[in-house]
Amino acid sequence: MERKPMKRRTFLQAAATVPVALANTDPQKDLPKYRVVTPYQPWPNPGMPGRYAGQVVRLHAEKCIDPESEKVDVPTVQQMISQGMRSLTGHGDARDSWAHFFQPGDVVGIKVNCSGAPGICSTPEVVAEIVRNLGTVGVKPENVWIYERFQNQMNTVHYDRYVPSGVHIWAAETWRGSILGYDPKVYVEVDFFGEDDTRSNMCRVITQHLTKIINVPNMKDHGAAGVTGCLKNIAYGGFSNVARSHSGVTTNTYSFIGTLANVEPIRSRTVLSIMDGLRGVWHGGPFSPSRKFRFYPKQMMIGTDPVAMDRLLLDVIDDKRKAEHAMSVWTRSKDHIRPGRGYDDDPNFDRFIREPGHIEYASTLGLGVYDIQKIKVRKIEI
Repeated sequence: MERKPMKRRTFLQAAATVPVALANTDPQKDLPKYRVVTPYQPWPNPGMPGRYAGQVVRLHAEKCIDPESEKVDVPTVQQMISQGMRSLTGHGDARDSWAHFFQPGDVVGIKVNCSGAPGICSTPEVVAEIVRNLGTVGVKPENVWIYERFQNQMNTVHYDRYVPSGVHIWAAETWRGSILGYDPKVYVEVDFFGEDDTRSNMCRVITQHLTKIINVPNMKDHGAAGVTGCLKNIAYGGFSNVARSHSGVTTNTYSFIGTLANVEPIRSRTVLSIMDGLRGVWHGGPFSPSRKFRFYPKQMMIGTDPVAMDRLLLDVIDDKRKAEHAMSVWTRSKDHIRPGRGYDDDPNFDRFIREPGHIEYASTLGLGVYDIQKIKVRKIEI
């Protein structure tokens, strides 16, 4: 099903100006000049930060996963999602809580994260429970798209074994560098380091098929962004040619992540985020080739505000790093930079200067609430 843009004229969205207080945290940073081109208008009430700005439901269940076997307990996962959705919306019935966001005619994308698969990814049992709940409100399997950028990563997860027949499992790049899965009419243009290709295009499935998106990130460390949660999953996972933002030890993740997440129609259509924290990665992310830096928060976070959820994620990852006697995600000294892949073996070295400030920057674009004192967290123990 192809969906036409709301209007034919093109809107050029200029990059937002960083407040002085934010800019002063890193006075040597000159923000890139972004040119955003999209024929889509924002909804009157965009999905991000959505109906529950500054609110997060945080669930912990000791039984949700066995750290030794990594076997997921499906009934516990079902209970976590049910209680989380009911707590978020205030509905007593789980079906009503899903109907709060989705109607039978919606075409729903589930943005999974497979960059660390099969060691860590959006857990198939979690994704299957999301698909099941969509079915309770009348969304047919053929109107559900589980999507990611890279086919080879998705192939290791086998989502097809967990969801009903008819659900689309789609990747933008069937082979690395292919462009047919991207929309030439929706893009962000920016020259970071004099690279040949200065354009990042949005995935076609987002612009041409989906009416709503559910974001399902993991709890992961990231060598360039500091952490990779809701914002990075929906942003870097929705556009082509994004790895160019970091080169050498320098990264532009600080402003690029929020800029991409703010582009329509991603911003308006991403109406729900379910952060899968059954597993986590505390160093060497976003990948997890071995279990050395994997841990088991046994958590989920549910909400509509990606900034608030990622702000809480910062503490999850940094607290774990401190417990492991590793340097903070906020460490910016070049003495701790080791270019290349060698940083994977030592949690007191990074490949890039991390930019966890990308979450606060995204808040300046109106994508959510960053101030921890203003975030309302409902904690549920199962």
